[in-house]
Amino acid sequence: MKHFRIVFAVLSALLAGIPAAAQKSFAGGVVNVSASQASTDDVLIPISKYIASGNAEALSAWFADNLEIAILSRESDASRAQAKQIVKTFFDNYTPRSFNIDHTSGRAGMKYALGTLKAGGETFTVTIFLSFKVNTYKIQHLKIERF
Repeated sequence: MKHFRIVFAVLSALLAGIPAAAQKSFAGGVVNVSASQASTDDVLIPISKYIASGNAEALSAWFADNLEIAILSRESDASRAQAKQIVKTFFDNYTPRSFNIDHTSGRAGMKYALGTLKAGGETFTVTIFLSFKVNTYKIQHLKIERF
């Protein structure tokens, strides 16, 4: 019985400390990020915001100098400026409504995220690979494909 009380107390404390998913709304889109993701993946919060709002200019600030970009089955290695134009064209053709990060993972110096983008009346899967370069994370690979 004593062990049951200890286990119950620990579980109650853990469950009480788990907040519900947080939703941030702003002009141009909605981003859903769980509280656990927010604490471990802070770099993904602004990136998610820029994808949800269709802000290619701000998103491109997170691009590496050269990155792999694949949008709707068109893959290329691109400079930051080229990738910004590719993403801007996509956002012009498919106005984003919302973006949700569904899964994140990573290890030292690398992060990975999978998300769902609702844009232009369609649903897309977004894959983002980031690596740690010069004191910050930069997007090395960005892929957007139809769901």
